[in-house]
Amino acid sequence: MKNGHVQTIFQTLFRRSPQISYTRERIPTPDGDFLDLDWSARGSRDLIIIFHGLEGSTSATYMQSMVRSGNLSGFDTVACNLRGCSGELNHTVRAYHSGATEDLDTILKHIVSTRLYHHLFLIGFSLGGNLVLKYLGEDRFEHPEIVCGGAAVSVPCDLEGASRRLHHFQNRMYATRFLHRLKQKLIEKSETFPETLDRDRIRNIRTLWEFDDLYTAPVHGFRDAKDYYRQCSANNFLKTIQHPTLIINARNDPLLSSSCYPVEEARENPVLFLETPQSGGHVGFITFREDRRYWYEIRICEFFRSILQEI
Repeated sequence: MKNGHVQTIFQTLFRRSPQISYTRERIPTPDGDFLDLDWSARGSRDLIIIFHGLEGSTSATYMQSMVRSGNLSGFDTVACNLRGCSGELNHTVRAYHSGATEDLDTILKHIVSTRLYHHLFLIGFSLGGNLVLKYLGEDRFEHPEIVCGGAAVSVPCDLEGASRRLHHFQNRMYATRFLHRLKQKLIEKSETFPETLDRDRIRNIRTLWEFDDLYTAPVHGFRDAKDYYRQCSANNFLKTIQHPTLIINARNDPLLSSSCYPVEEARENPVLFLETPQSGGHVGFITFREDRRYWYEIRICEFFRSILQEI
């Protein structure tokens, strides 16, 4: 299974989900919206906070598998649904995007104010990985000493490069699937916000770049798609990350451009660790073990355990 597309597709179509029994918590956002958090606790004082990728959710196999792996490694876990991804449309015209770290900040502040954890760790997949890296680089959290480390898997560190890569012919099936789901959700939302969202215009969107140009960028305060990509790419924030952070990007990831492998940034930042396995695809890294854990899940938990030992 060395082919990047096989690695990518296998996780979605053929991997058996562990079917985690979540406890859901809904929290408000400062702008009158909500975020749904799904908890899987085992009584630990160390918590892993996990964020999904584009049009994912906490029910995705890779999310539930990471939750299970974290629990098996002795951590409490909370899987976070980004706005509008928990099965219910969010309340505002805005949604989630690759740079919306204000929602991560809301989640962390809520956790610190309502629960007693000694150490917090962040994990993000794909778009969620870009969010985690950007957030750690911004260092905007009021209690940075509680955040002990992060990990990001299959991260489009350069959003423009990844967007162009996604529109290559060989990636058409991924782009088509993402765009269909995004448009359907936006069409449904247009019933609530007809003055802002033009249903006919949404239906005529043909590419993800156009989707970001017509919706993501203007609704969230960017000039256009290019400006959105430029301001929100994780590459801009890697040099200022101050917590031990692991990036895992496979070299055969079909969705990542060459600019998504921040080799120089990792060399210059002593707490930033970049690992680029030859194979793995996009959130793949298939591993056949009796405990059904994939390589990256074990690697991330080992990384977090090593941080705790240092502490």
